[in-house]
Amino acid sequence: MNLDYQLDGRVVIVTGGGSGMGRDASLALARAGARVVIGNRNAAAGLAVVEEIIAAGGQAAFRATDVANAADCEALVALAMQRFGRVDGAFNNAGLQRAFNDVHETPVEDFSEVIDINLKGVLYMMKYEIAAMLQSGGGAIVNNASIFGLKAMPHTAYYVAAKHGIVGATRAAALDYATRGIRINAVCPGPIKTPSFDRVTGGDEHMYDDGVPMRRIGRPEEVSAALLWLLSEQSSYVTGTSISVDGGMSAE
Repeated sequence: MNLDYQLDGRVVIVTGGGSGMGRDASLALARAGARVVIGNRNAAAGLAVVEEIIAAGGQAAFRATDVANAADCEALVALAMQRFGRVDGAFNNAGLQRAFNDVHETPVEDFSEVIDINLKGVLYMMKYEIAAMLQSGGGAIVNNASIFGLKAMPHTAYYVAAKHGIVGATRAAALDYATRGIRINAVCPGPIKTPSFDRVTGGDEHMYDDGVPMRRIGRPEEVSAALLWLLSEQSSYVTGTSISVDGGMSAE
């Protein structure tokens, strides 16, 4: 079933748009008619997605972006404004996870890197996106949290803390802008087939099946489907919520 999300001409920023969920989201947004502005640390990967969008007849732009750096976040939003004149939507997706360790064995640098990218990166992006959206007449933001923004997982306290922080920041910011034309929500994916998932599992797609009520991992396009709805006017009365795309994990 093809839904018309009425994103034609809208300008949407995607961080971490060079691979995994961000890549799929960027391509899905372009197919829905959006003009996509991609930020990614790996420039070659980000540019490849832009080229794919343009080859298919879409519009896209890229800037190498480390979301842990506030100046990079500001510059990415500035690129959207300079190239397309407005910002209507955003998928703040960039994130990472390091090794599984108990707290007392977790390197201090892992705490800093994961909090800086996963949590502070979302806050930085929202700061500049919201300022641009207020100029543009409103918009919608979707932050990529995780199922572990809603529940815990052993040996990853630093990651769980960052993802819970994203959910909390989403809710609080949604209240701040509820009367100013900006909706802010989060998606909370469970295990999704991405390159980062493959690095953790060694490519075993069934490693975590027993922990998912639906007994399978998800696909990036299943996250993109929720994203498109949240960025569209079809979800016009939805703000401050976190949608689980997790095969039922959050229900347990």
